[in-house]
Amino acid sequence: MNIGKRRAAVLGAAALVVGLTQYVTSASAAPDQPKAAVGEPKDIATISTGWTIPWGTSWTPDGTSALVTERDDFRVWLVSGDGKDKKQIGTVPESQTTGGEGGLMGVAVDPDWATNHYVYVMHTSTEGNRIARMTYDGTKLTGYKALLKGIKKNKYHNGGRLAFGPDGYLYATTGDAQDGALAQDENSLNGKILRLTKDGGAAPGNPFGNYAYSMGHRNPQGIAFDAQGRLWEAELGQNAKDELNLIKPGKNYGWPTCEGTCDVSGMTNPKTTWGVAEASPSGVAIVDGAVYMAALKGERLWRIPINADDENVGTAKAFYVGEYGRLRAVTAVPGADQLWLSTTNADNNGGRPDGSDQIFRVTIG
Repeated sequence: MNIGKRRAAVLGAAALVVGLTQYVTSASAAPDQPKAAVGEPKDIATISTGWTIPWGTSWTPDGTSALVTERDDFRVWLVSGDGKDKKQIGTVPESQTTGGEGGLMGVAVDPDWATNHYVYVMHTSTEGNRIARMTYDGTKLTGYKALLKGIKKNKYHNGGRLAFGPDGYLYATTGDAQDGALAQDENSLNGKILRLTKDGGAAPGNPFGNYAYSMGHRNPQGIAFDAQGRLWEAELGQNAKDELNLIKPGKNYGWPTCEGTCDVSGMTNPKTTWGVAEASPSGVAIVDGAVYMAALKGERLWRIPINADDENVGTAKAFYVGEYGRLRAVTAVPGADQLWLSTTNADNNGGRPDGSDQIFRVTIG
């Protein structure tokens, strides 16, 4: 056999081995249980039950436990990292509902929790929505202090999410309170992402010289920071498009002039959009280079890859479509490629009885 024929025979045998290996691997996997791609949800497990509209979740910095709020009864719970232990540590004073989306909403644990045990909440009260602070003394929440009042409320469009940024300041989302003009008013607290000090003042360096960090938002409900310190936000549209935005200081995200992408000068376009039936987004979290976005009306968890080197995003992919109902909060678990994901099927739109909501642990792999 000459060299050319011998080389061809070797290559042909190698190709056959590769082909057989691929066939055996494919045949051994159950057709209805495809392997998850790297970096996608591969497992979901119920870790806590008996909830009624669990709206916000925030982990303690050591990752041993998380605080969870219930929107309509104003309760705050401390839940162990494995979900097995759950105890009520208090209710938030001066809270009330709006008969729709208001009530006790976001929660954020202070980055200096080990020394000050501060807990920040956003809730509806008599004069509007507020951002307040309390202290966990190891047994219960005490020392309620309103930090910022006068964020206009309405039955819908109250925003409500809280998160600390890598700069140590507190970020809060506010809805337009069903008055779109407020989103375009630099002096209004509504339709904005706000940036505050821990004592409730406007953070230094804010672009408009007040509390506002960005403007032109309709009903932003999810914010999360990526490994590069960039702020991502999910926003409910009206009738056409829901949005995922990359938030930058001083930018105008369009509402009510724009819903979704537009070509209006001075408006910043979203990075990706969905039809409202596919999404109606609430919380967002970032794990392993992707934004995970919980969908209410869409009843699914969206995964949107983000690029560390530029501002582009990849193709969005949906998980758990219609399996668990309305998905509200999604929160990264410290030190693990995992998420906590909660339902709010006991709300007005879900129509299920009190106590029917759940918290899941999602493993990314």
